[in-house]
Amino acid sequence: QVQLVESGGGLVQAGGSLRLSCAASGGTFSRYAMGWFRQAPRKEREFVASISPTGGSTDFADSVKGRFTISRDNAKNTVYLQMNSLRPEDTAVYYCAAARSWPSRVGVQYDYWGQGTQVTVSS
Repeated sequence: QVQLVESGGGLVQAGGSLRLSCAASGGTFSRYAMGWFRQAPRKEREFVASISPTGGSTDFADSVKGRFTISRDNAKNTVYLQMNSLRPEDTAVYYCAAARSWPSRVGVQYDYWGQGTQVTVSS
């Protein structure tokens, strides 16, 4: 059983940056692809970014490509989402998740989920 805990969310002005972290415990972190999803009020959860188990490959939703980066530190069992040039439409609860398969863009591919962290971007 893998436990995931996100942190780093908050309130930021448009154009600003935030870095989300997701700490994993209870499993072999380096075996899992890791992903970030988000869900805005009254909207469905959507894929944001993912990274392969070794960190050698990444994938991004078109809406965040060029603004967000994903990275991981397998020694620290942590995955990061660096968010730059934030926009009001990036406001959502952000979730990290762990998957045994790669590539992984679909939520059902993910086996474990964190509780989420709120990101609010003001205009």
